[in-house]
Amino acid sequence: MRYYQVGGGLATNAPTYIVRQADSELYQALVEGKFCYVFNSRQMGKSSLRVKAKNALQEAGFACVSIDMTSMGSHNITPAQWYKGIANQIWRGFNLIGKVNLKTWWQEQNDLAPLQCLGLFIEEIVLSYVPEEKIFIFIDEIDSVLSLDFAVDDFFALIRQCYNRRAETVAYNRLGFALFGVTTPSDLICDCTRTPFNIGTSIELKGFQVSEAVFLSQGLEVKFSNPQVALQAIIYWTEGQPFLTQKLCQIAVRESESAMDSVITGNEIKWIEKLVHQYIIENWETQDEPEHLKTIRDRLLRDKKKAGSLLGKYRQILLQGSIPSNYSLEQIELLLSGLVVKQAAKLQVRNPIYRAVFNQDWVEKQLDQHNVARIPPLQ
Repeated sequence: MRYYQVGGGLATNAPTYIVRQADSELYQALVEGKFCYVFNSRQMGKSSLRVKAKNALQEAGFACVSIDMTSMGSHNITPAQWYKGIANQIWRGFNLIGKVNLKTWWQEQNDLAPLQCLGLFIEEIVLSYVPEEKIFIFIDEIDSVLSLDFAVDDFFALIRQCYNRRAETVAYNRLGFALFGVTTPSDLICDCTRTPFNIGTSIELKGFQVSEAVFLSQGLEVKFSNPQVALQAIIYWTEGQPFLTQKLCQIAVRESESAMDSVITGNEIKWIEKLVHQYIIENWETQDEPEHLKTIRDRLLRDKKKAGSLLGKYRQILLQGSIPSNYSLEQIELLLSGLVVKQAAKLQVRNPIYRAVFNQDWVEKQLDQHNVARIPPLQ
């Protein structure tokens, strides 16, 4: 069995799940009754964090359900189907099948709009039939909702209403939400005439620290005389980015097994550096499997109208080493791509691998190939 897992959510008992500060922060905030959201770039471990938090809350005796919004579909689906689909997942997740006939109940509300049905379902069914002291609804891949053919401002307004109802209806204090995705709170309610999505606690999900990732070295023990040094070298290159860290650990074990020496001794740092260049940086577009670097590239270039200013801002970071964080649209998009990270109120390239792949030559080439105008970045 492979020790490392590259891509996909980790099971709660996975040996390479790394407990980070976000684990305790999310759990504690939810138990305290806060609505939470974990918005970050892809492949940072959001889904694994959700699974771990859900499991911990269930072990503590609370009721939890997870909704993966990608499973709801985004094309050729009506608002009525979409809202009923959410209710169906909640109904099944809380094991209400034998307690409430959802089809009959939903038909009885045919004079209400789909959003109103979902709100009433939460109040009349969930809060009445789920007996646990606290109830948590986890919503994953929330950004996929933004591509629906109809406006979803009402859906997020409903979540905000569930929070505001606590002031007048005690039962709503039992209910909590946690949202996960590649987006920002300002994207959730786009109608400028409505109150923005201004509730909830942001849970920051950072990369692995060496002290946190100590268990990853166990998979390196067979082939490295000093697995801790090998792990430190790996995290130097990845800066603890979860996907890349797991992938590089897996590559290190695989390649060391085919090495002439039975155990890598004394040259772990150079060995890891060689692997990074050979299997990740060089010809990266042909060996980026599962896709990671391509995902970053595609997010940078997906909107041709915005790509010029986005690449210009990134080029500025490359040249200067870092720039002050000011929450501009370009900076937010760079953060959501995963390419950069905020450290001490400044934006910088997340790790040496990204800096080597998405270097200045690459930036200039993209500007030329995609016929993108070189728009000077805003200060």
